[in-house]
Amino acid sequence: MKISYDFHIHTALSPCADEEMTPNNIINMAKIKGLDAIAITDHNCTMNCKAIMKCAQKAGIIAIPGMELETAEEIHIICLLPNIEAADLMQEYVLKYMPYFKNRIDIYGEQHIINEDDQVTGIVEQLLLLASSISIEHAVAYARELGGVVIPAHIDRKSYSIISNLGIIPNKLKFEYVELSRQCNILEYITDNKFMKDYKILISSDAHVLENIFEPVNFIEVADKSIKGILKSLS
Repeated sequence: MKISYDFHIHTALSPCADEEMTPNNIINMAKIKGLDAIAITDHNCTMNCKAIMKCAQKAGIIAIPGMELETAEEIHIICLLPNIEAADLMQEYVLKYMPYFKNRIDIYGEQHIINEDDQVTGIVEQLLLLASSISIEHAVAYARELGGVVIPAHIDRKSYSIISNLGIIPNKLKFEYVELSRQCNILEYITDNKFMKDYKILISSDAHVLENIFEPVNFIEVADKSIKGILKSLS
């Protein structure tokens, strides 16, 4: 079966995201727009995934716990995980290798931990918008060890992408899918980059504000409409 998706959405935990990006607001917007499945991918953090998943269950939407991890090479990768336990382990692993700098609220805004009732239950004081010291090779290996799927994020961008920073997508990383950004001219990019024939494409919103969450315009084929079924189709 085909399902509509948006696998790159930030909550108010990401320092660059709008405060209105709360669990209920995100899920309700996804519901209004008619999406079947979303993924929550805050910067280097999974602390709002549990609340999102609770809201999604009530709304009949699949919410995959995830993270947009910045590697030591300053590459952004989307890590989609099978359950909240794996997300918690990924969180613990990444924070161990993150430099500690206190968030500048005057520049980046607050980093909100929010529950399923959209109540702010905590503030993350460590700035999350920084590179970890984890190599892309080790980050990919650990996420897969947890049963997750890894997708290089917005590879068409001139910064924070695997192409801009490495110049290539190393074959040894064995990616099945790559993500192109919403601004990308897909046909032009595929024509200009012959390596794209080796990969399947995902296009997600990278939404930091509610209105940027996608309409149901992108679809993937899955055998089973579940987190497990989606991850299997992406791997």
